[in-house]
Amino acid sequence: MDIFNEYPAEELYISYGKHSCPNNDDFYFHIHDKCEIYYFVSGAAEYLVEGSVYPLSKGSMLIMRPGESHRVKILGQETYERYAVNFPLSIFDSFDPKRTLMRPFTDRPLGKRNHYTPDITQKMFADMCSDSLDIYDRKVKMMTALVILFDCIDRGFSKTAPRYEEKTTVAEEIVGYINSHLFDNMSLDSLAAQFYLSRSQFGRIFRQATGASPWDYIIAKRLIAANEMIANGSSATNAAVCCGFGDYSCFYRAYVKRFGHGPKM
Repeated sequence: MDIFNEYPAEELYISYGKHSCPNNDDFYFHIHDKCEIYYFVSGAAEYLVEGSVYPLSKGSMLIMRPGESHRVKILGQETYERYAVNFPLSIFDSFDPKRTLMRPFTDRPLGKRNHYTPDITQKMFADMCSDSLDIYDRKVKMMTALVILFDCIDRGFSKTAPRYEEKTTVAEEIVGYINSHLFDNMSLDSLAAQFYLSRSQFGRIFRQATGASPWDYIIAKRLIAANEMIANGSSATNAAVCCGFGDYSCFYRAYVKRFGHGPKM
């Protein structure tokens, strides 16, 4: 029996999923406007983050910042179980306005240094999902847990020296190129030609690495960026233009489809 439960607590959110016979086709790539901490409990799976592939074992934890694409890839029929916690970058701004605690999320390239194996237990996440908690108590429980999690993450981040000079895969190069030209006028043909690949080869490599088609990935990234601009005071029209949408009506339809409402004018 499959289980998926959601537990909101104001700007914090935790979800729990358990799938007895997981089908890889049922899991899609995600791009959020919040941070995420993902905790793997069981299953045969790996995690895709911006072209990087992370093997998963019991207790694996991954972190993703806003705008960082990610997806689980199911590799077998073992029961798949996980927790995910979502929160804004501003979560600790009241006492950490410089966001030093957010360094592991922000001070690294996309898809790098996402994976940790901290010495924490499943019970920490299960406690946050207790049905006995109201929204206030759940928020307190989640904030307390996040402090512990951030301490584990920061210690791991500080100990792990970056090794960005290591050779990257073609998929990682493609993802990096797209992100550095995200708002430019580009097509699948021009992207494929940039890497001396056919259109079909390019699409296959990209989908295997990210779990999404190139264009779905680009549109999702542009929408997240536009939404952030609008939240910071930009007009919807300006945000659409700045984020690579040449046609406002296309931007509007895509925005509504993703966020469930039109952009604030």
